[in-house]
Amino acid sequence: MEDISTQALLIALLMTTIAGMGTGIGALLSLLPMARDARFLSGALGFSAGVMLYVSFLDLMPEAIAELGEAWGERPGQIYSVIAFFIGIAIIALIDFLVPENSNPHEYDHHVGDTHPSRSKRAGIMLALAIGIHNFPEGIATFISALDGMTIAIPIVVAIMLHNIPEGIAVSVPVYNATGSHRKAFLWSIISGLAEPLGAIVAILFLLPFWSPAINALLLAGVAGIMVYIAVDELLPGAESYGHHHTTISWLILGMALMALSILLV
Repeated sequence: MEDISTQALLIALLMTTIAGMGTGIGALLSLLPMARDARFLSGALGFSAGVMLYVSFLDLMPEAIAELGEAWGERPGQIYSVIAFFIGIAIIALIDFLVPENSNPHEYDHHVGDTHPSRSKRAGIMLALAIGIHNFPEGIATFISALDGMTIAIPIVVAIMLHNIPEGIAVSVPVYNATGSHRKAFLWSIISGLAEPLGAIVAILFLLPFWSPAINALLLAGVAGIMVYIAVDELLPGAESYGHHHTTISWLILGMALMALSILLV
């Protein structure tokens, strides 16, 4: 096991918690008219997708290939990086498949807050639990990225936080409509986001005992696969569904550009 300091672990756990709390921010923003503005949500989701796609293909995968090349040889390093990438996609796709469609946060329903109060609370709670299931592997991904350095971690944390904001809104609005309680709406949004630091804790308990440069590289490739799937299955379709195509594309490019700039400057 490669020596990882307690400070590095705590920082990575803190970063993962911050990313997960995007759902709580969404619950707070649901009180503001801007939070339900289609152009704002389209831009936020497009920006997150841009960051995730850029960092996956132009940073995480090249780094994973290089690290595995040093450990196992150039050709095996390429092969196992690609395998790990698609395993990451398979894991998040399986989770997506197992969550019922009517509770799946990837199946966007922008009128979730318009349901009848007798069904609205249940819809919000079910959505909170479904989002929590999806956030669990995101927490592992954020934690692993944070261990690899702040250059990568900070943009990923920002991207995941932004994409958690609409999810927090989607949970809080129906719960508030059913109960009239901002506290309950905020609480269920927070619960859905806590799955991310829980994922980080699981990574600490079960992954770190086997830590090595090769394991780190395989996890980075798997994280890249998870983020690419989230971007193309959740973020981009969700952003496009708001009906502001050029806003989505503009913010997607901006996300890529800021990610590229942050890498070049460090």
